[in-house]
Amino acid sequence: MTYPLVRDLAADGIPVTVTCRVLEIARQPYYRWLANPITDSEVREAYRINALIDAHADDPEYGYRYLADETAGAGVPMAVRTAWRLCRGQGIASVITRRKRKTTPPGPPVHDDLLQRDFTAEALDVVWLTDITEHPTGEGKLYLCAIKDACSRRIVGYAIDSRMTASLAVRALENAVAHRSRAGADTGGCVVHSDRGSQFRS
Repeated sequence: MTYPLVRDLAADGIPVTVTCRVLEIARQPYYRWLANPITDSEVREAYRINALIDAHADDPEYGYRYLADETAGAGVPMAVRTAWRLCRGQGIASVITRRKRKTTPPGPPVHDDLLQRDFTAEALDVVWLTDITEHPTGEGKLYLCAIKDACSRRIVGYAIDSRMTASLAVRALENAVAHRSRAGADTGGCVVHSDRGSQFRS
């Protein structure tokens, strides 16, 4: 924020008019801020709240501990206790959807192991295997979701992001389907096997 700089320079004898002209900012908003200044801690808290809201929008089923990890990966670190306080103040909470009772027998759960631990395939685009890996970098964590064909053992699609969300897995799968479709392959009926992570269950 530039307003504290204008205030400090004014205290050193540099006119507000000159400073505002050099910094290309209007004087009236500065004077309004001067009458009721926003502290640096309030600005930091606003950034943290925005980061928590964004992380919660991506994965609404998770609580404040997971959201604190997500915001740290997005470059807005905070203590778990701080995340709890801000989430409570903003009404950010884990969303658990209750399933309605059905009169018909339910189908198999989404995590059934269709491969029965047999990770082989006799032809291309019959079985795809997928997982997400985490890679630390100088600018934070980077997450890679890759799709491997069980027959060729080659990567047929992938997606990279700074956050480990369900959309990362979806984009990797869409990339694989598009890549194989361009090669003239028919991916209908292909079994995609992953662990039981929430990104894939979503």
